[in-house]
Amino acid sequence: VMNVITIEDYKSTYWPKLDSAIDQLLTQSPGDYIPISYEQIYSCVYKCVCQQHSEQMYSDLIKKITNHLERVSKELQASPPHLYIERFNIALGQYMGALQSIVPLFIYMNKFYIETKLNRDLKDDLIKLFTEHVAEKHIYNLMPLLLEAQSTPFQITPSTMANIVKGLYTLRPEWVQMAPALFSKFIPNVLPPAVESELQEYAAQDQKLQRELIQNGFTR
Repeated sequence: VMNVITIEDYKSTYWPKLDSAIDQLLTQSPGDYIPISYEQIYSCVYKCVCQQHSEQMYSDLIKKITNHLERVSKELQASPPHLYIERFNIALGQYMGALQSIVPLFIYMNKFYIETKLNRDLKDDLIKLFTEHVAEKHIYNLMPLLLEAQSTPFQITPSTMANIVKGLYTLRPEWVQMAPALFSKFIPNVLPPAVESELQEYAAQDQKLQRELIQNGFTR
């Protein structure tokens, strides 16, 4: 028989263990070895779900990750333009990497609370947090820099450009409309087939985008 876990037990013993593991996963660099026991964390989540603490645990997890992403966003805001793209790429990669560990650790909570009670999915919820707290706040600074980098050879590596563009498309497919030509280089079939009669319109759209970038302080 499992011992009863009171809300006090959860707050003083169980959540602190989870909190510290999540911290390590969110801040690790790719390829780092983290000294946490996945088995222990997995079992911790399982016990809390069985003892009806899913709602509290979900709320704590969302709050924890939201706070982390708000810090990430502030750090990005303070980045100089020449480091901005690279730092955004690192933040995106680090977070998506962390989710590959965090989501499986909370599989019981996902199955018995998020999917059944909330009709949602933990991974989708956590990706949405990154979209809301980081990507949406930076897209209007990032996009002109990406377009500028694209027209300047060797300014950033092709792999960085590909990671960011694919990442943005995953977060919010409609962002394609901000820079269709850029997205179409990395994502197949995002543009409708070109029609000869519309070529002048494409050229006009391109000129309009160039003018907007110049107005926002970006030289050709």
